[in-house]
Formats: sequence, C-alpha cells, structure tokens
Amino acid sequence: MLELTMATVSGADAGATAGMQMADAPSEPGAVLRVGRDRGVCRLATPDDWLFVSRVHLEFLCGPEGTWQVTWLRGSHDDPSSEVRFALVGDAQQALPYGGTARLPEGGAGELVIVDRTGPRSVNVGFYLED
Repeated sequence: MLELTMATVSGADAGATAGMQMADAPSEPGAVLRVGRDRGVCRLATPDDWLFVSRVHLEFLCGPEGTWQVTWLRGSHDDPSSEVRFALVGDAQQALPYGGTARLPEGGAGELVIVDRTGPRSVNVGFYLED
C-alpha cells in the first residue's frame, strides 16, 4: 500500500501544512496515483492558479513486481517553471530530473517537494510505503 499526503505551502504559510490532502493505493501492478492541477486525473490536486505545477506533474506507478516508482512527467515546455526535490527519511534532498524517475524503496518513507522557481510556494508530497 502506498500512502501519500500533500500540503500546499506559500510564503505566508511557511512551516504550516495548509490544505492537507491524502490518497492511497494498493501495491498491485498498474496502480497509479497522480499529483497535479487536473482534478479529473489527479487524486491530489493543487490550486488551479499554481501554474508552476503541470496539469499532471508527478505520477506514482506500481510495477509488475508490486514495486513503486515516481516520475516527474515532462510537460509541454522544455524548461519547467519548477524544481522537484526527492528525499527518503533521514537522507538529504536531491533533485529529481525533469522527466526523471525514482524508485521508492519497499517499506520506505520520504518526501517530494515541487518548488516554484518564481516565488515562495511549494507542494510537499509525503509518501509511506507499507511492506
């Protein structure tokens, strides 16, 4: 089971968990959870006017062996207006490349942060993967 929590944070709310949302999915091949502005396909949706987040920004996908991965989907622009940082609990944050994929460790937990390059706003997506 993959559990996600998402908080949208602006400069005035730094350190607060404003707009907390949660979603989960069983670790079954083909299961998917998406994060972005498009409420029609994303289980975790950001504010519509946060244009630094793509319509579908992050995709969590369960592979054939029941293992999860996350991909920063490429959008229509060559140069995104955000950065995505990835960290496992206890590890330092590292950049997730635009269009890149990271595997989530079984029984692991961590966070992805989508950071607006033009202002003090971020989307914090925590994940917890049960064994």
